[in-house]
Amino acid sequence: MAWCSDEQCFNTPDWASVTLGVFVCQGCSLLHRGIPHISRVKSIQQESWEASEVELMAAMGNEAAKAKYEQKVPAFYYRPKHTDCKLLREQWIRARYERNEFEFIEKQEPYSAGYREGFLWKRGRDNGQFLSRKFILSEREGALKYFSKQEARDPKAVMKIETLNATFQPAKIGNPYGLQITYLRDNSTRNIFVYHSDSKEMVDWFNAIRAARFHYLQVAFPGASDEELVPKLTRSFMKEGFMEKTGPKHTEGFKKRWFTMDDRRLMYFKDPLDAYARGEVFIGSKENSYTVLPGLPPSTQGYHWNHGITIVTPDRKFLFACETEAEQKDWITAFQRVINRPMRPQEYAVEAHFKHKP
Repeated sequence: MAWCSDEQCFNTPDWASVTLGVFVCQGCSLLHRGIPHISRVKSIQQESWEASEVELMAAMGNEAAKAKYEQKVPAFYYRPKHTDCKLLREQWIRARYERNEFEFIEKQEPYSAGYREGFLWKRGRDNGQFLSRKFILSEREGALKYFSKQEARDPKAVMKIETLNATFQPAKIGNPYGLQITYLRDNSTRNIFVYHSDSKEMVDWFNAIRAARFHYLQVAFPGASDEELVPKLTRSFMKEGFMEKTGPKHTEGFKKRWFTMDDRRLMYFKDPLDAYARGEVFIGSKENSYTVLPGLPPSTQGYHWNHGITIVTPDRKFLFACETEAEQKDWITAFQRVINRPMRPQEYAVEAHFKHKP
């Protein structure tokens, strides 16, 4: 079965690059059109072909192209899926075919050197304005830092690589190159929202963070294989969106909040771009008496949305309400996926911290 050359997907390759000799899906064909000096695409079915073009496709093909253009892809480098944002998919194509980054290791220095310094536009915590800030990522120091003033000697924040995560959020941030960086401070999640006007620069920062995480985990888990470590480098959120919630006594009126499900942490914010969560809920496993139920207790009042969810933990019940039945089902599916997964040893320590939070 044929597959698209440029993504981890099995979309039907209805198009081909007659200059590179690869078959691609319709989505990737649009990205190839962005590099016409490198790739010229044709429809397999609806366009006429020259004999020389057919010969090139027969001589190259996706397997041979992969062997040529992906010779030296670092284990930490993010290989986009067809569901990823356009930025990641486009830069993956450009890295392979335009810049030949995976044929020549020296071209990988921007994200593999263990140190990266530069300026990013960062959203202000209080005023919401994006201002240019200096960032330094240092594997030797085990941290990503940023400075509020160019000449400042002390950083405004130090983010340990140990708890660092990055995920592209173009729709949420309102910028096609928007990146959300999260880290733990006093065991609570802190968000930073950044972007750069240069798409390659932004993806280089993302892969530099993945490289730093990869090398940190290699030291922390010396017996682990690359296949075990790579899924731990960065992660997308399991689900995000608005729900209503009430307080611990279940007598307060429900308030609309933005929720983010990050592994076992369910966080809620007044605004999607808030730096800190208003609260966090730990979601354990069914073996530890965590369950999710559709609906709300019969006596519940004060909600505006009619599609309720009850999360039962060993200590209390959390009540939420969704605007639509589809959203309710999606949230329940996300909760159930976490609850069905047995807890890892280190997650018991996280659970204990949540129980002792003031």
